[in-house]
Amino acid sequence: MNNTENNSIGCIVNECRFHAKNTNYCTLDKIQVTKHESMAKDVQCTDCGSFMKQE
Repeated sequence: MNNTENNSIGCIVNECRFHAKNTNYCTLDKIQVTKHESMAKDVQCTDCGSFMKQE
């Protein structure tokens, strides 16, 4: 895991292990976007599959 913010991935989920803490960015080099419907029709059908809860 990279500990510096990735300015290409904005994130406001402070509960995620990969949140940059001081800024609203992710520290990962890339994320996996997932869907939980057979066909994503709107934003509610998608999630960040890279989320991990802080310990």
